[in-house]
Amino acid sequence: MATLEYALKASSAVVYPSLVLVTFLQRNDLLDELHLTPREGKHLSDHSAVKLTLADGGIFNDFAVFRYFAKLASGLPSSPGLPILEEWVTRSEAFATPNFQAFRKAFEELNAHLLLRSHIVGYNLAFADLVLWATIRGNHIALSSIRKTENNVARWYNYVEASNPWVIESFSAVNYASTKEKVAARAAASAAGASYDIDLPGITGPVVTRFPPEPSGYLHIGHAKAALLNDYFAHLRPGGRLLCRFDDTNPSKEKMEFQDAILFDLKLMNIIPEKITYSSDYFQKMHDYAIQLIKDGKAFADDSELGKGDEDRKNRLPSKRRDLGIDETLARFEEMKTGSEEGQRWAIRARIAYDSPNGTLRDPVIYRCNLEPHHRTGSQWKVYPTYDFCAPILDSIEGVTVALRTNEYRDRNVQYEWMQEALRLRKVPIWDFSRLNFVRTLLSKRKLTRIVDEGKVWGWDDPRMPTIRGIIRRGVVVPALREFILKQGPSRNIVNLEWGTFWSTNRKYIDPTAPRHTAIQSSGAVTCTVQGQAELTIVSKPKHVKNAELGMKKVVYGKTIQLEQADAKSFETNEEITLMNWGNAYVRSITKDDKGDITGLDLELNLAGDVKTTKKKVTWLATSNDNLIPVDLVSFDYLITKDKLEKQDELEKFLTPETEFRTQAFADCNVAELPQGSIVQFERKGFYKLDETYKGEGSRAIFFEIPSKA
Repeated sequence: MATLEYALKASSAVVYPSLVLVTFLQRNDLLDELHLTPREGKHLSDHSAVKLTLADGGIFNDFAVFRYFAKLASGLPSSPGLPILEEWVTRSEAFATPNFQAFRKAFEELNAHLLLRSHIVGYNLAFADLVLWATIRGNHIALSSIRKTENNVARWYNYVEASNPWVIESFSAVNYASTKEKVAARAAASAAGASYDIDLPGITGPVVTRFPPEPSGYLHIGHAKAALLNDYFAHLRPGGRLLCRFDDTNPSKEKMEFQDAILFDLKLMNIIPEKITYSSDYFQKMHDYAIQLIKDGKAFADDSELGKGDEDRKNRLPSKRRDLGIDETLARFEEMKTGSEEGQRWAIRARIAYDSPNGTLRDPVIYRCNLEPHHRTGSQWKVYPTYDFCAPILDSIEGVTVALRTNEYRDRNVQYEWMQEALRLRKVPIWDFSRLNFVRTLLSKRKLTRIVDEGKVWGWDDPRMPTIRGIIRRGVVVPALREFILKQGPSRNIVNLEWGTFWSTNRKYIDPTAPRHTAIQSSGAVTCTVQGQAELTIVSKPKHVKNAELGMKKVVYGKTIQLEQADAKSFETNEEITLMNWGNAYVRSITKDDKGDITGLDLELNLAGDVKTTKKKVTWLATSNDNLIPVDLVSFDYLITKDKLEKQDELEKFLTPETEFRTQAFADCNVAELPQGSIVQFERKGFYKLDETYKGEGSRAIFFEIPSKA
């Protein structure tokens, strides 16, 4: 495995770019597993700030590291080529010096280069932007010079930081090396409503956490809290690591499909574990630990577990097999391993305390038979450990320094500790936090599976589902998801959160970057004649008046336009109104049918009129086939009608009868060119995400409404 070492007190203008580029390459699958190793001091042993050691022994230092990374980045389809990337590595070196006079010329050249550009090279954030941005970010002199002025460099710098929050996270471990910064960060988190200052007993060095999903379903927003908290604390201190360990100990439920989906969902959330492991990697070792427990007299074989044994446990009575001897228990375990009919009758239980007030200590099962083939090990094993046996063993031997668990497991904490003590393993402290619950939301894997299987939704990525891919399909952006989760902190308070707060957080991120477009409900649309406009005219207008970076859009003016019925009904004869993105107009005549619906309007342009004086500002579209793109605007309701389902509640009684609502509309011509996944604001309607693109005559673009209000 390759290793990247960096000195914690070295020049950040060299350290920051190396860490940002590592993240960039990993996000694009261009860099194999890499071990990040922070070192105390102002430089490494060879006096460099950063050293990359490859698996084959190759070594690169400082800016040579960036040139090696440039070679990897040149493999991207959008890359301008290695020579250009190397040129920008060289140009970034000038910004690493803590002397303004030394980089003044480079600054002026960069400012001129960015005059008509949003990115250093091309039209998307890429290697050249990142190496230069991170170098400037790490040099407080260069950064101060930029922040004191309003110029092209400042515009570009702020754009990179605002639109790509992950760049800051890339070097957060270095920032937290400073005690002063630690205190400031914790104070900020506390002010935001979260308490990150948790007590990690016995942990003085790097933090190693694990996220242990079971590959039997898709990740939902409840899992997101566990994943993001583990990721956060793993990288709070230098040298920390996040393990993703698949708890694949139940072959009856697990599939490779779910395993791949979980890895995909983690990547969607910008979570990249340092290591991925599987409980199945340790089946032999856990088998050996079970033998050890048996030989130590701390486990016994039981054939009543699936029958009367459950009642005995509830009533705090000992199993009739509790005093079974070591040799006979070992023999029964061997029989279980064959998968025979006799073996399937038996289970292995830990001998703890059958009469304990804590039900988890009443001789819990640690091994069971299962003849289903395992998706990784096939039919090699016929016996499998339970999660309660697995977790304490693997947390200890994989080097986990703190186990974050939801507080529904709190009763099991003493059981967890007993397993480690009984097996003479290194003890791992536990920190438990509350589950993330939302009103009118199902997070039960069993109930969600049922809803999918019964066709109540389109699938696991349905925008009504609380799965990661479901909420992202509906319009959540990852930085908003991360902010919302981390603001909750590792709180132990159990609350049912309102979705409104979540969507309000999301709006903060999409509002500044969502292009503005127009959509008119087609049902009842009113054709209006516009006096003062002779023919179709196309002009360019900003896609977002507060964000010039988004570019321009076409606005079509015409002698006839379409207005929504509701707007037309609100007008009075001779009233002055504002046609948004055009100007004022007088309503000279109104035509109605027998039902009172508006069938036509005559408008007279008054472009000299003051838009601030009108009470009604309406959206419209010029009547032209090319400017009336058919779209469906889809909104959704909650899947259930009750804030919180109790265990005794029957799911069918609380399913919302209708949860999907479609409105047919026309959208402006620019919508025809939008790529799938685009987030826009239809003015006066709200934010929407494009789920299906417009494919020409006879098709419709499909937009999902993104909730945005608390």
